[in-house]
Amino acid sequence: MVHIVKTVEEAVADIPDGATVMIGGFGTAGQPVELIEALVRHGATDLTVVNNNAGNGDVGLAALVGAGRVRRIVCSFPRQFDSHHFDAKYKAGEIELELVPQGNLAERIRAAGAGIGGFFTPTGYGTPLAEGKEIREIDGKHYVLEFPIRADFALIKAHVGDEVGNLTYHKTARNFGPIMASAARTAIAQVSRIVPAGQIDPENVVTPGIHIRRMVAVPAAWSPEPEAGQ
Repeated sequence: MVHIVKTVEEAVADIPDGATVMIGGFGTAGQPVELIEALVRHGATDLTVVNNNAGNGDVGLAALVGAGRVRRIVCSFPRQFDSHHFDAKYKAGEIELELVPQGNLAERIRAAGAGIGGFFTPTGYGTPLAEGKEIREIDGKHYVLEFPIRADFALIKAHVGDEVGNLTYHKTARNFGPIMASAARTAIAQVSRIVPAGQIDPENVVTPGIHIRRMVAVPAAWSPEPEAGQ
C-alpha cells in the first residue's frame, strides 16, 4: 500500500548519499520541482541522477546540480540555453555525464520495469556511443546491446492520485513518469490532489498504485494553464 505523507521533506527523507534517483520531466513539463528542492534541503549528495535533461534555470534539477549534490547524470539532452549549472560543473570536471539517445533512455528505463534483461537497438551503431558495447548483425542490420537502467528512487509528478496510489497525469507532463515509477525500488509521487479510492475511473489510470510507495499532495504544483513544453 502507498504511504501518504504530509510534506515533501518527509517524502524524500530516507534518500541516502550515493543513491541513484530517477527524476521525471521533459524539461520543465512534469518535473517534480517541489520534491527535488526538498531533496536539496535534505542534503543527500554523491547522487546519480537519471533524467531527460540536466536542468533548466535555477530551480528543481538545476538547483540540485548547482548545489553539487550530483556526481553523475544519465540523460539525453544535457545542454540548452539555460543549463548553466550543468555547464559549469561539467567544465570543472565536477560531474560525470553518460549521454544516452532519448529513445534508448526511455526503452532502457522501460526495460527495467518490465523485467527485460537487455535489448538490441540500431540507435548509436557506428558512433562513439556504441564503443565497448556488444554489436550484433540481425537480418543484415547492425544493432547495439543496451541494458536496463534501474534506480533506488524515482521522483515523479502526477496530476491526481487516489488513496491506493493510482495516478493520472496532465497531458505531456506524463512523459517519463510512468516508466520511471516501475523501474525504481521506491517511487515517490507528488500530486495536485489525493482522492478516495475508486474516484479515478480505472480506464484513466496510467500508473497503477502497485508501483507507488510514497505520495504527497502539493496543491500549488499544478495549474490549469499548460506547463512549459505542453
